Amino acid sequence: MSAGTAGHVARSTVRPNSETIRRTPLRTFLHTDDGVTIDSVYEPGAAVYDASRSPSGDPVFVIAHGFTGDVDKPHIRRVAEAFAQYGAVVTFSFRGHGASGGRSTVGDREVLDLAAVIAWAREQGHARVVTVGFSMGGSVVLRHAALYGTKAHADGQGREGRTEAHTDAVVSVSAPARWYYRGTAPMRKVHWLVTRPEGRLVGRYGLKTRIHDGGWDPVPLSPVEAVPHIAPTPLLIVHGDRDGYFPLDHPRMLAEAAGDHAELWVEPGMGHAEHASADDLLARIGRWGSSQDG
Repeated sequence: MSAGTAGHVARSTVRPNSETIRRTPLRTFLHTDDGVTIDSVYEPGAAVYDASRSPSGDPVFVIAHGFTGDVDKPHIRRVAEAFAQYGAVVTFSFRGHGASGGRSTVGDREVLDLAAVIAWAREQGHARVVTVGFSMGGSVVLRHAALYGTKAHADGQGREGRTEAHTDAVVSVSAPARWYYRGTAPMRKVHWLVTRPEGRLVGRYGLKTRIHDGGWDPVPLSPVEAVPHIAPTPLLIVHGDRDGYFPLDHPRMLAEAAGDHAELWVEPGMGHAEHASADDLLARIGRWGSSQDG
């Protein structure tokens, strides 16, 4: 991956010589606990590493894209390049998106996708994982952090035996607070896309997104119900004041439910999700994530 132009470029403390390396990017298909294949890419970031040490001290940013995104979309690659200045990066396609298997459940079973990817990110040697989700992905990182717990919780009791799947810091960008929201025209279009047979055809052939044709049963924990269970994991909530999908009552509800351990950034002039995330915002998120000890 080429280095992005936003923000400060992380520099190795090791002087480059014949014993330094650039870790090799990896692309593979992972398998979730329910048997779905997930197209995933690990990229080592901008730093040069000493060949004799592991990257355990460097964070890895796991990027959870929005609905209809995938690992190869240009706007996802731009986000990855920005975060590569602050650590390693893992991108992936949620189920039903891109080359991944299965069908999208629009934020429900996608938690299993994220858990599998985080476990794989830790296998690359990273002790700190920062999850960064956008829109649908923003709701997924919140629910994942609540369900899989912190390292302390996982070491003590282990969520579903997946102690390696916890996160150390969470960033949720442009996420909804509650399900079934139809208060804006874009969200009414999303509901048509998801709930109507003709909408799902448009999703499959027009947007390259395969959508599950059944409703939620049971209805999953909502983001606003999830956030109180994230503490003490550091949490950053980011939202634009011109978001056309979810107005500002959504991030404010999330921040209120999260309590004192969460930060809320309301970004002036920002619209929705990855496309609206300016380079300077991505750089600030990268600095925030790399500064968290988990």
